[in-house]
Amino acid sequence: MAPSAIEPEVLTENIPIKAWNRPAPTEEKLEWAPLVEIDLSRFDEPGGKQALAEQLYDAVTRVGFWVVTGHGLSDERVLRQFSIGNAFFKEPLEEKRSFACNFAEGEYFGYRENERWIGDTGVKDNVEMLNIPKAIPVWGDLPRHRIVRQNYDEIASFHRDLFDNVIRKLFVLMAIILELPEDYLVNAHAYDKRSDDHLRYMIYNTRTQEEWDKAQAVTTGGHTDFGSLTLLFSQHIAGLQIRTPEGDWKWVKPVDGGITCNAADTLSFLTNGFIKSTIHRVVTPPKDQIHTPRLGLLYFARPGDDTIMRTVPSPLLGRLGLLTAEEQNSSEPAPTGTEYVRARVRDVHHRTVIDRRENTSFEFKGLKVPNYYK
Repeated sequence: MAPSAIEPEVLTENIPIKAWNRPAPTEEKLEWAPLVEIDLSRFDEPGGKQALAEQLYDAVTRVGFWVVTGHGLSDERVLRQFSIGNAFFKEPLEEKRSFACNFAEGEYFGYRENERWIGDTGVKDNVEMLNIPKAIPVWGDLPRHRIVRQNYDEIASFHRDLFDNVIRKLFVLMAIILELPEDYLVNAHAYDKRSDDHLRYMIYNTRTQEEWDKAQAVTTGGHTDFGSLTLLFSQHIAGLQIRTPEGDWKWVKPVDGGITCNAADTLSFLTNGFIKSTIHRVVTPPKDQIHTPRLGLLYFARPGDDTIMRTVPSPLLGRLGLLTAEEQNSSEPAPTGTEYVRARVRDVHHRTVIDRRENTSFEFKGLKVPNYYK
């Protein structure tokens, strides 16, 4: 495997956080997916929520991807989080391994190493990530890497502001679409309650074209995310594609000051498929970016421990035939969102080899999703 472009630094007691800036955008002519932009600066205007909900309707029910702008998080704060993440990935492996993801239990907090092999290609996974839980008392005793400890107040503040400024508002807009009380989905994903929400620093280390070709022969299929919402901050390296409603694969274009958002499995379960869990994939970057590591800053919103995976009591879903009286009054046991997410994390990540999973599905207590999308 080609060496990572990340070089370790000499450790000091106070770990330096060097400023990171976005690389140049690609000059290749790519076929970009047309995504709606939701300007959240309009949220508190008279009639603003209703107008934004109408604008979001098609994105969540047909496409599954959209871009948020006007979110109130300065680019200075965003770049600072990228810089912290970049500094973490330069840390020695021993330090990164000091708090590793416990995939055997389906837990995703901590460091994920790029240690899995991709089929029989002789190429390893090139992804590293650090997942940081919400700053709430229930997670107060979890270990923290030293860069996280050193910058914890700043990270925790960004974590909370991102939830309040973006995720909360998106759940309100979706509740309006579903004709539910505005706080219904917010309460199902409450920040102060235990859930597996996390802020993620992520890096795709560089590969040669040959290594990308071998890896993509196994991993070109699409997938859906496990929780309810995924937020991805723009960083200019192209590498993400979505499958359009017409079945085509198109690139997701970075938007200056924007956050790319997509709906995921548990939100689809809660709405009986009305909100689409978006099919997407990671592909070889354009040739003018293939030698640059792709650094990522993301947030994953998960339903709370007490949120049961039953269709929400939405009048709209009732009219559409997606919520029957029998379903609404059902006393059949159903898993919580946390149970589903942890079961799927365990199934996908507690393995040493990434294998082909075509024509297979993941099933858990009545919930089912394909493992692979062409």
